[in-house]
Amino acid sequence: MTDTRLPVRRLGRTGLMVTRLGYGAMSLDNGRLTPVTADQAESVLSTALDAGINYIDSSPDYGDSEELLGRYISHRRDEFFIATKCGCPVAPSAGDRHVYNRENIEAAVEQSLRRLRTDYIDVLQFHGDPSREVLDRGDAIEALRDLQRAGKVRFIGVSGTLPNLPNQIAMDVFDVFQIPYSVLQRDHSDVISEAAQAGAGTVIRGGAVRGGPSPEKEWAVRRLPEVEPERPRTLWERANLDELLDGTPRMEWVLRYTFSHPDLDTTIVGTANASHLLANVAALQKGPLPPDVLAEAARRLDAVEAG
Repeated sequence: MTDTRLPVRRLGRTGLMVTRLGYGAMSLDNGRLTPVTADQAESVLSTALDAGINYIDSSPDYGDSEELLGRYISHRRDEFFIATKCGCPVAPSAGDRHVYNRENIEAAVEQSLRRLRTDYIDVLQFHGDPSREVLDRGDAIEALRDLQRAGKVRFIGVSGTLPNLPNQIAMDVFDVFQIPYSVLQRDHSDVISEAAQAGAGTVIRGGAVRGGPSPEKEWAVRRLPEVEPERPRTLWERANLDELLDGTPRMEWVLRYTFSHPDLDTTIVGTANASHLLANVAALQKGPLPPDVLAEAARRLDAVEAG
């Protein structure tokens, strides 16, 4: 009998056993990417849990995402870990800026708990990549510690990028780091390993290159936050990565490349389409790309980037 269970991995020192494919609920932010109906949201969330995915990432910044999670899967709360964000503008005094003070952090958590229809958040992450200087300036870390002591938050983390990540890791306070990485955005590869070596859990975002290469279109790359708009397509084409697919669909190949990182605990991939989600699950079950393919992809990309 074929084992259909999803592979899991310990999320660093949290001890949480998370599926190596997570669900990114930013895709439920109606209008951010594509319109999402209530029926679509219910379908894709139920499909994610039915498939065995147990790590779901959201944020107050993602429109109705948290509310949809609460509406459609809060009754299955024991089946998944929920990660969300703070620092997002929630308290009236924050205006429209990310603010890392106690008032805004506590307001975000209380709002998230109501929306998610839960009593606790498994992983609370600072959103917006605050620098160590910003976090040291106030009592942001102590506010998170107080929320932990109150039982409202289990573990704390940060969604970060270079150049701030090394200093965030050196603070030695974060249990989880959410870091961008893919075959077309490899510059965070070493810092992912650095976070893991420090004992933290690693959550990868952007591992599917945000919808491109698309299975429906020749190219439909949406801009990655830290990358120039045309860079992913340019890298792919100049490195002739299509030659390495060997019949594998582009999206599957890209995901399997991401799964190949040895220090990846889970990668969050968002979609509002249940069939696309199941295709992502199938990619995970096929495992990482063969070592020779990974080596050749690296050789080609290094040559392009060096030129």
